[in-house]
Amino acid sequence: MSLSYEELAELDEPRLVTPIPGPNTQAVVERDERVTSPSLPRAYAFAPERGAGVMVEDVDGNVFLDLNSAIAVCSTGHAHPLVTEAITRQAGKLLHYSASDFYLPIYSELCSRIDDIAPMTNTRTFLANSGTEAVEAALKLARNHTGRQYALAFFGSFHGRSYGSVTLGASKAVYRAGFGPMLPSVVHAPYADCLYSFSDLEHPDSPGYIEEVIFKRLIKPSELACIVVEPVLGEGGYVVPPRRWMEMLKSMCDEHGILLVADEVQSGMGRTGKMWAIEHFDIEPDIILSGKGIASGMPLGAMTARSELMTWPKGSHGSTYGGNPVSCAAALATIDLIEGELQVNAAKIGELLKDGLLHMAARHDFITEVRGLGLMLGVDFSSVQIADAVEKAAFERGALLLQAGERAIRMSPPLVINERQADAGLRIFDQACAAVTAAA
Repeated sequence: MSLSYEELAELDEPRLVTPIPGPNTQAVVERDERVTSPSLPRAYAFAPERGAGVMVEDVDGNVFLDLNSAIAVCSTGHAHPLVTEAITRQAGKLLHYSASDFYLPIYSELCSRIDDIAPMTNTRTFLANSGTEAVEAALKLARNHTGRQYALAFFGSFHGRSYGSVTLGASKAVYRAGFGPMLPSVVHAPYADCLYSFSDLEHPDSPGYIEEVIFKRLIKPSELACIVVEPVLGEGGYVVPPRRWMEMLKSMCDEHGILLVADEVQSGMGRTGKMWAIEHFDIEPDIILSGKGIASGMPLGAMTARSELMTWPKGSHGSTYGGNPVSCAAALATIDLIEGELQVNAAKIGELLKDGLLHMAARHDFITEVRGLGLMLGVDFSSVQIADAVEKAAFERGALLLQAGERAIRMSPPLVINERQADAGLRIFDQACAAVTAAA
């Protein structure tokens, strides 16, 4: 008998009723491999059919504990009643009208709401379909406003897969291979690295890589339009940079008239226990980017900038579908929930998970580091092979995890996760690590 939404959401741990993957999942995989683009990088054979809160049921009736939130997208959990109600209500009134050409009321309503929660004052927002489109908008705005051509991003970063954003990203060569030439006038520096190692951050007077290499040997600071940074590195491994490094970036931008762009597509919307990860550093960016968790799974991205930067003329940028009214309705409900209690829950449960993972690291020698903020936690392993094996062992036990970086597994569950579900996630993760140790 199928579980109701409430019954599914209230489960504390997985329920597996077939071998993993089950026969229906295998049939989905076989069909998929015949008709979909081979460019899609699937982690493992999981075919979700419905979800409730932190729990997801596959096509075979197996219930999994979702510890990756569909890559940090389902911030309020799967099919949150208030979000689905907002979507249904809006869909019954208006599915679409282009905000690029007409005054869509809910578009400006959401932009006003984003202005209320933005980490800087007096902002304007451009709504897009995704995070990568928000990145593209920021790059265009920065070049247009400053009249400068260069942009700087960091090794290990991921900003999307369209041409501008994939040029800014530098996490995996496969994202660029075969697609060159990339966008011109983009340079890269080591993430969270004053010169060549983290130890240099202990010396406040030591020259930074950007000053010593980029500005001295490649471009003048007066040619740099923007620095695009993830306040917590996402696909690069869930790395939290030292506070001093972030402060140095902000100071450098202020000194040279460079725009600081915070890419919070993955780290924003309450995931780190604050609405924005950059708030942990007490820094105000010039532009902030959001996506993924902003609309609980509906396609939406946002580029929010200080009002005085929005100097581009009418017609210079737009989007047919960006700011779709149904996605905007989902975002408004999502922000209500995150502000109401979920970002507090993210901080609370994040501490519980981090403490449990640190204790686990003491028992498993191949766990080399546990890091992160709130419900954006990374567990580093001694090799990518071990990370692969732990991810697979957790999946076989009913927990959905996903790798990030060179050899890390991210733990980024929906912000609605409770203590019992977190405890179950830790137990399964520990069992997966033990199974890998036993197999070795």
